[in-house]
Amino acid sequence: MRAADPHPARAERPVALVTGVGRTVGIGAAVAERLAASGWDVAHSYRTPYDTRMPWGVEDGAVAAVGAAIGAHGARHLAVPADLADRAEPARLFDRVEAGLGPVTALVMSHAESVDSGLLDTTVESFDRHFAVNARASWLLIREFGLRFTGAFGTGRIVAMTSDHTVGNLPYGASKGALDRITRAAARELAHLGVTANAVDPGPTDTGWMDDPVRAETLARTPLARLGTPQDAAHLIDFLCSPQGQWINGQLLQSSGGLK
Repeated sequence: MRAADPHPARAERPVALVTGVGRTVGIGAAVAERLAASGWDVAHSYRTPYDTRMPWGVEDGAVAAVGAAIGAHGARHLAVPADLADRAEPARLFDRVEAGLGPVTALVMSHAESVDSGLLDTTVESFDRHFAVNARASWLLIREFGLRFTGAFGTGRIVAMTSDHTVGNLPYGASKGALDRITRAAARELAHLGVTANAVDPGPTDTGWMDDPVRAETLARTPLARLGTPQDAAHLIDFLCSPQGQWINGQLLQSSGGLK
């Protein structure tokens, strides 16, 4: 059964582009499905070679499963492979989405390069790749969005997934810090378009990367005594992308259950 559209005033579905949707258990997949349930058509990018070199590996059939979950809500969907370390990829990605679904009204950036290393053992190559994917690509995606946006004033949305983790995860945390500043700049520099831009820090979210010691430590530090889920982040992003979320702009939102 198709979920009720909470935005019945929309004559047709607007298009959301969600990056970094390569696994069904990830935040990106939860966001894509939640937006589809709320009345959006959804394009999503993925990068299989990244999953290949990560501990969790490639999830067979994940891209098709995400598309099926989006389609179950009556939404059109488009999956696009994208190497965001390539500086030309953001423009190509927007070209593909516009050709397949139409102009983008919401950009949700859930992609990331994340390889654990600290001050003393991070390589220059890894540092550069983190900034290329997490910061430079995000800036280029936001730039493409701003250059191409033709929607009604007040309808455009940008949401970036960020993190405050730095110790033992230096290139990831540092590049996410740069992403925060880029996103906050967009909230002011795209004001003439009526586009809102916010960053969301979901805190430690159990998407399969946690081991037992990390789970135990996180539970001990969280007043609600549970782990964050992809759906927690998805509900917040869905609200930010809705008409009701228009007044929230230029913010870094902590959504971590009161984690200390």
